[in-house]
Amino acid sequence: MARLRRKACIALFLFTLFVFGTMMGLRTLKPSDGFSDLAPGLELLPMIAAKMDRRSVSRDATGSPGQDRPAGSDTKAVLSNSGPEGTIFYDVHIFYYTWYGNPDMDGKYIHWDHILVPHWDPKIASSYPRGRHMPAEDIGSSFYPELNPYSSRDPDVLESHMEQIGASAAGVLVLSWYPPGLADDNGEPAEDLVPAVLDAAYRHNLKVKGMCVAFHIQPYRGRNDQSVHDNIKYIIDRYGDHGAFYKFTSSTGKSLPLFYIYDSYLTPPESWSEFLTPTGTHSVRGSAYDAIFIALIVEERHKHDILAGGFDGMYTYFASNGFSFGSSHQNWRGIKAFCDSNNMLFIPSVGPGYIDTSIRPWNNHNTRNRVNGRYYETALQAALNARPDVVAITSFNEWHEGTQIERATPKKTVTRVYLDYQPHGPDHYLELTRRWAEQFNKEKEQWLM
Repeated sequence: MARLRRKACIALFLFTLFVFGTMMGLRTLKPSDGFSDLAPGLELLPMIAAKMDRRSVSRDATGSPGQDRPAGSDTKAVLSNSGPEGTIFYDVHIFYYTWYGNPDMDGKYIHWDHILVPHWDPKIASSYPRGRHMPAEDIGSSFYPELNPYSSRDPDVLESHMEQIGASAAGVLVLSWYPPGLADDNGEPAEDLVPAVLDAAYRHNLKVKGMCVAFHIQPYRGRNDQSVHDNIKYIIDRYGDHGAFYKFTSSTGKSLPLFYIYDSYLTPPESWSEFLTPTGTHSVRGSAYDAIFIALIVEERHKHDILAGGFDGMYTYFASNGFSFGSSHQNWRGIKAFCDSNNMLFIPSVGPGYIDTSIRPWNNHNTRNRVNGRYYETALQAALNARPDVVAITSFNEWHEGTQIERATPKKTVTRVYLDYQPHGPDHYLELTRRWAEQFNKEKEQWLM
């Protein structure tokens, strides 16, 4: 009897352990309890916290989506481009980075050798390692790319990326952009790569109709409403006539370029309004440089700042559900309702998971496990439930934050074991993206009816 009791206790313990492990795994599918955690990619936020007319997608006859809108026109979206296998969808955007380099193309590794970013609190920082990664065996990512630590300047890499993005059905590549001569703290200037990206997308148009490029304006030292105005002029003057330059068509038939403004909250709405409202001192509205401007929503109060600043819509970017108001799936319907009531676009951003501990070793609490694709599908379903105008994928190749859907490969070294997509193949997240893009457009047809 005692032996039976002992066996029963052991069985009960093992069962309890299994249930606990399952609950911890499923936790990654839910938002965290609070929104006070550090936003992934926003390690500078504590230091800057003290500072602090609308549109639609179709493809025009010239071969690039889009045409121009008068000030104050209706910019609500009517978005649909469904079709057979191989079709891409202009209402599925995907964030793309060209900041990678390697010795073969660039004379050294760039970004793959990312530093271990110290925590801003010296007491916490002292508990974590410092230094930088040493490619090719040790890279600044928890996953390892199938193309190895590549250079964004490699034409073969660009060609492979266009094929993969085409396979995902995303129709708009959203290119991370810094002005000429500028870069992020861990990279080097790459604005000269823009023509190569546009040309690669255009070449790919011959195989899969319609892939286009939009711009994701990054924060840089001295960025303000006037400098962004200058940036927009530069981009439109230089690239606006390219066959792969993306334009967004409104219900009035006007087509305009579309720009995402990352960390838009760093500039006060009073300044943005000088640029983005018809009565602003250097207003772009109604001019040759008018466009659709999409701001980043992180905190709930940003909704009102974005509206006051004259933006045409908002996006959420971050792939870590629950770390902020904007990136929390449970808030998307409410944000969409706010946008609808103010004739703005809402673009929720979904990602396959999040893990940036290879570059921010102290940020483990924001990790979101992929759960073999279930986290991604949960996020995609949440986006569709909000009935958005556009869905953005974070990301194609932000390897540092583990949000990439680009092909990855299993990799084990003497000192590291990289994560991978097994038991699925390297195309798993590209295939999931296509499946949900097709579902998005099927559902959208019913919404519009």
